[in-house]
Amino acid sequence: MLVKKYLHVRKDDEVMLLSGDEKGKKGRVLRTSPEKNHVFVEGVNYIWKHLRRSQQNPQGGRIQKEAALDAAKVALICQGCGETTRVKSVERAEKRGEKTVKFRYRACKKCGAPVSAKDKQYAEKKA
Repeated sequence: MLVKKYLHVRKDDEVMLLSGDEKGKKGRVLRTSPEKNHVFVEGVNYIWKHLRRSQQNPQGGRIQKEAALDAAKVALICQGCGETTRVKSVERAEKRGEKTVKFRYRACKKCGAPVSAKDKQYAEKKA
């Protein structure tokens, strides 16, 4: 079986749900699982986790936490135009003395702006 190495979204990206009971809700990606094609989105898809009694938790109990979503059910929200979009990979070369350094960052397919703050750093990086 072929295992994916990356997803179209990363940790701390703003996303919108495309389908399901919570369609249209927005949230921040808490973590990704590329091998299972899953993302965990803050404030979306809550489940109840039952805790067994232990020394750390002598009463036991129930906690609410975010469950995994399929990555295909979320769309990235561009920080520049504020719309859901797909991403493209942009490569920028910079001359540093005799060496040429290449930077790759994610950009919005609609407006061309860098998608996240981290990508914006790479887009504007100076020598």
